[in-house]
Amino acid sequence: MSFIIGNVEIGLDKPMFAILGPCVIEDLATCLKIANELVGIQIRTGIGIIFKGSFDKANRTSVNSFRGKGMYEGLNILKEVREQTGLPVTTDIHLPDQAKVAARFVDAIQIPAFLCRQTDLLQAASFTGLPINVKKGQFQAPWDMESVVMKLKDVRDDAKVMLTERGTTFGYNRYVNDMMAIKIMQGIGCPVVFDATHSTQRPGQNFGAYWAEAMILAKAGISAGANGLFMEVHPNRVEAKCDASTIMPLDKVEDLLVICKKIWEVIR
Repeated sequence: MSFIIGNVEIGLDKPMFAILGPCVIEDLATCLKIANELVGIQIRTGIGIIFKGSFDKANRTSVNSFRGKGMYEGLNILKEVREQTGLPVTTDIHLPDQAKVAARFVDAIQIPAFLCRQTDLLQAASFTGLPINVKKGQFQAPWDMESVVMKLKDVRDDAKVMLTERGTTFGYNRYVNDMMAIKIMQGIGCPVVFDATHSTQRPGQNFGAYWAEAMILAKAGISAGANGLFMEVHPNRVEAKCDASTIMPLDKVEDLLVICKKIWEVIR
């Protein structure tokens, strides 16, 4: 399976790409600061980049946590990022009714890991005709993602789907990665993205600094054959309003991508 998101080629036999951006959309200025730096990284590395940002983080641990700017303000910020930088943009949806609205503003739709089995949500996303990135649930075996893909294809046989590996629950407050999941999900026929930052999460714990672990995992994911990388990035990690413990410092991204691209070129 292969397709294009903006000007970024996605596929099992296409060049390595990256989905990068803040966990949550904080404001236009922060998003543009990140996106403009990503444009430079894209030019210097030759790696296609898709900008990501969530307009609503509906699964925050605490009811008092910052959730985002809301659907309409958040989507308009993503639209502005695309218009000012030329980067294609993607965002999560949590409810079926959000799919049609989001499709007017973004180049691809993402399904959160916790919601990867929600039939109505998946099929509403598929109905838009946009490329869809489904994150494998922390509770889900990689081979069971075939059923998820079939739900998308039940609406559109030509559904453009990529799957993301983001870690599996290992007891409480810990994720681990089974790198064999990448090859297994590619066997379903979809390109597979490796989410390096979420894989380091300690659910329910909002302290620590795990981005250095994410750098190790990113290289491991590409070594295991991932077609692309997903990482949440921020110019001032300690002030990030979501996932501050796992988000990647923006100034570390380019060097990591250069290394990962070299690995990708070797294994190909």
